[in-house]
Amino acid sequence: MTSAISRRGALKLGAAIGIGTAVGPVPVAAPLRAAGAVPPGKRAVSMAMHIHSAFSEGTASMAAHLQQATDLGVDVIWWTDHDFRMQAHGYRQAVRFEGLSEPENGRSWTWNKILEGKPDLAVGTFVDEPHSPDEPGRALRLQARTPAAAWGALLYEGVAWNSTYTTSLAATVLELDVLAENLGPDAELVVRVLSSYRPATEGRRAGRYTLEYRIGQTAGRWTENDGLLGVVGLQVTSGTWQRLRLDLESDVAALWPDIVAADSGIHRLRVGVRSRNGALASGMVDRLRFLRSRRDGDESVVLQDEMMREYTRRYPAVRQFHGTEISLVRHLNAFGGNFTLPDYGDAPPTKITKVEAAIDMVNFVHANNGLVAFNHPLEDAPSGPQLARLLIETNALGADMIEVGSKEDFEESVFAYDAAARNAVFVTATGVSDDHGGQDWVQQKQRWITSVWADSTDERDLFVALRGGRAWFWDPQYWRGQLDILVRGTVPMGGVLVTPAAQAPVTITVTDLPDGATVHLVTGEVDFAGLADPAPATTSRQIELDRQEERAHLVIPTGTSCYLRVEIRNVDGDVIGFSNPAWILKDQPRNGIPVERRGSYGWAG
Repeated sequence: MTSAISRRGALKLGAAIGIGTAVGPVPVAAPLRAAGAVPPGKRAVSMAMHIHSAFSEGTASMAAHLQQATDLGVDVIWWTDHDFRMQAHGYRQAVRFEGLSEPENGRSWTWNKILEGKPDLAVGTFVDEPHSPDEPGRALRLQARTPAAAWGALLYEGVAWNSTYTTSLAATVLELDVLAENLGPDAELVVRVLSSYRPATEGRRAGRYTLEYRIGQTAGRWTENDGLLGVVGLQVTSGTWQRLRLDLESDVAALWPDIVAADSGIHRLRVGVRSRNGALASGMVDRLRFLRSRRDGDESVVLQDEMMREYTRRYPAVRQFHGTEISLVRHLNAFGGNFTLPDYGDAPPTKITKVEAAIDMVNFVHANNGLVAFNHPLEDAPSGPQLARLLIETNALGADMIEVGSKEDFEESVFAYDAAARNAVFVTATGVSDDHGGQDWVQQKQRWITSVWADSTDERDLFVALRGGRAWFWDPQYWRGQLDILVRGTVPMGGVLVTPAAQAPVTITVTDLPDGATVHLVTGEVDFAGLADPAPATTSRQIELDRQEERAHLVIPTGTSCYLRVEIRNVDGDVIGFSNPAWILKDQPRNGIPVERRGSYGWAG
């Protein structure tokens, strides 16, 4: 293909440029670590770089993600749970049952009514009397009656502002005052904790686990629903207020001794009453308290580290590292180093979108020898041109990486990234899943995985590769090969060559290219246009690989400064692989070249 097309034209390439049969999803069983041309001393290390577990607001567990990584052959997981959720910073402390809506510190709590089964009576009433002797104000009377033999229930689900009770149930006790009015074998109060998704284990199918306390006349612990529902029966005395202490982690550990109990979330909390066989179930609830320990400072990091050590034994093929999503500024992922969480003091858990706040956090992570990624960057700069201006003005906030492949508009993200590359903003492009579910990494809509060329899976070697841009990201549903760029035989992908030469030899390596997929070389000007023209200046052309060698050898005109990157596209024109650039410059850039990107650059004849 000899003609050049514009960047936006390249993004619309479709079947017209496809070769052979249509490319379809890669079978899940296909090997990930493909054999291919490996740079001397390096290996391709695949990484899930934005992953949320039970500490965050979704349904995933660490176990679920580790099972996915093992099945796909992914080498590394960086745990990046939200920092303030790990610490339960600004989280809900109490619910007093004053009504369906009950703010705390100006942040909302709402009870949503849910009916299960076919009760013919299901009433929740907030009453002045009776109430807990230790909680002035109202209490909630719950009543239900179900004629059938099957249980019917009235439940109220708590909805907190910004999910500010959802986190790991580790080291968490719920206190609840209850008054039994009419409870028995067919009439019970219920406290239900909808918890995390887990892979199949010990004969139990994969699925979400639920912890349920049934309050009435039956005591004990047992499981139902194929082992996914854990029940704790609690006996209470009728006619007197009693305080229940529900030790969530201890009860999970007792019900399912084979799992890591702390790796369980409080995803949703429900309080209610249930009945069967025509029995009237009636009781009062009041004074709900969330008693959390091991959350101050970096205690939650230690807590997660304990889980990581146990999971290293259970999932030895996957290397795990500490990270966090810094979430009360423009979102950033902090990785490794002298890992520590930010101290928000008494500040509320509300996001500050000022650019200066994000830059301060980047500096905080760097001061602790960690790396930083600018996450889903269109969130607060919601177009390619707006994001381009931000990246050029702030040198990408000073971050080491930026999520070009994320949950956001891919074309707009690439637009901004290319505009930054035009100005020699050296920031490594990554692709992420931002997964909160852990159920199926391949079939979900958002599914990028990032690979690097590194000496090993040790953190220091991954840092060198990430700082140096020795990275590409890929869609595991369609392609699981390897990608590399080598300029003049010495400057690798992510690197910078400074040379007055009029041309440069370039080798592109792409392994395991599926039938119908195509390889595109994107060439961008580096003219330091700055804010006068905060847009890309790119052309794209399809290139042909020697299928035996899995390489293309090109000679690139370098009369002016430029950069090169590679896109792998399927027959529909969708990008399924994306490389970092290599820069070929006429002069040293004004802000210098990071040391990890100086690989063998120099003056060439």
